[in-house]
Amino acid sequence: MNLRIRDLREDADLTQREVAGFLLCDQSLYSKYERGERPLPLELAVRLAEYYHVSLDYLVGLTHVKQPYPPNGGAKK
Repeated sequence: MNLRIRDLREDADLTQREVAGFLLCDQSLYSKYERGERPLPLELAVRLAEYYHVSLDYLVGLTHVKQPYPPNGGAKK
């Protein structure tokens, strides 16, 4: 899976240490997430998608559309 977390971090001019601090993990562990050496837990993926204001689909490379979905998927009641 081709995560876009490195590109998003670099576009935001952040260091791995800064993002790791946000996620409350060690910089070396975050580095492994970026390199694909460790799977990124879903909870952290959700936090990063919210932080960068992108959809999870964009974060994991399933779409080129950055915009997150509307709350509740835009479903009508």
